[in-house]
Amino acid sequence: MLYYIIALFVILLDQVTKWVVVKQMELGDSIPVIENFLYITSHRNRGAAWGILQGQMWFFYIITVVVVIGLIVYIQKLKVEEKWFGIALGLMLGGAIGNFIDRVFRKEVVDFVNTYIFSYDFPIFNVADSALVIGVALMFILTLFEGKTQKENG
Repeated sequence: MLYYIIALFVILLDQVTKWVVVKQMELGDSIPVIENFLYITSHRNRGAAWGILQGQMWFFYIITVVVVIGLIVYIQKLKVEEKWFGIALGLMLGGAIGNFIDRVFRKEVVDFVNTYIFSYDFPIFNVADSALVIGVALMFILTLFEGKTQKENG
């Protein structure tokens, strides 16, 4: 149940922040938070990460439904001691659903977190994207440690 609460929290935070950006900012507006590093910038994306596959909504609908079903099945099969895997899956589930809601109702994804890392203008993203990346990174790290532990014990 905890993992679904995490997913719900991500979805709510994602949708509320996107709603505020859509209601309070014009497309293209940018508000500096930390000069030369972090800005809130109203942006829309009709594709995936970095704008790839622009306008391929049916592809995203199908892929997202498959991913969401897979994540739910995986969550249901988790053992009690696999708490961190569940947290990672909950973050990924919330992120996938958050962007799916945008694609279904807006026909585009609202992005607004604009960062400059060592003068590189990183692609603009949102809360759902962040949850997905953190979930995938956590899953990767856990898988590495699990493999190392099995190697040491095996």
